[in-house]
Amino acid sequence: MAEGFFITFEGIEGSGKSTQIQLLKEYLEQKGLDVLLTREPGGTKIGRKIRRLLLDPENENMDYKTEILLYAADRAQHVKEMIKPALAEGKVVISDRFIDSNLAYQAVGRGLDYERVYQINSWVIDSCWPDLTFILDIDIKEGLKRARSLSEDQIGDRLEREVDSFHQRVRKAYLEMAAQERFVLVNASREKDEVQKEIQNIISGRLL
Repeated sequence: MAEGFFITFEGIEGSGKSTQIQLLKEYLEQKGLDVLLTREPGGTKIGRKIRRLLLDPENENMDYKTEILLYAADRAQHVKEMIKPALAEGKVVISDRFIDSNLAYQAVGRGLDYERVYQINSWVIDSCWPDLTFILDIDIKEGLKRARSLSEDQIGDRLEREVDSFHQRVRKAYLEMAAQERFVLVNASREKDEVQKEIQNIISGRLL
C-alpha cells in the first residue's frame, strides 16, 4: 500500500468493538498487511493518563466542558504520535473510537453544542479523517449488561454508570451518523463470528 488506510470502530458500551477489532487485525495480518491497533482514549503514554481521569467513577462531578477538552487533548496526542506516522508508513490503522465518539457522547448525549464539539475535534485531528467507520449497533440494555459484567464491581466505569436515557441518545446519534457515506452500520447482537464475517467482506472490497 502506497498510502495507509484508517479504520475506526464506534458503538455504544458493550457493542463488542474490542473483540471485532482484534479479529479484524488478525485477518488483515494474515493477508499480509501491516496493522496498527490503537484506541481512544489511551492510545499513547499521555493518553493513558488522560483515560484514567476520564473513566474514574470518582470523577462523577467532572464538568462536561472539562470532559470534552480532555478527550480532545488525548486525540491531539494520538493523531500526532501514533496515527499520522503509521499512515505515512502505509499501515492500516484501526482505532477503537475516534472523533465520532465525542459527537455521539458529548455533543448529543451530554447536550453540548454540536458545532463547537465538531470544531474542537476537527482542529485537533488536523484533517486526519477515517477512511471507513464501522458502527456496531446493539440494544442499550444488552450492551450495558455486557459491559458492566466485565468490570470488577459489575457496575462499570464512569460512562457505563450513566442513566439509560443518556445511552439511548448516544445510540440514536450513531444511527443517524450511519446514513453518511463514510459509515457502515453492523448489527452487533449476532454471534461474533457472523459479525466479523460481514466486516471482513466489506473490508475485502476496499483493501484486498
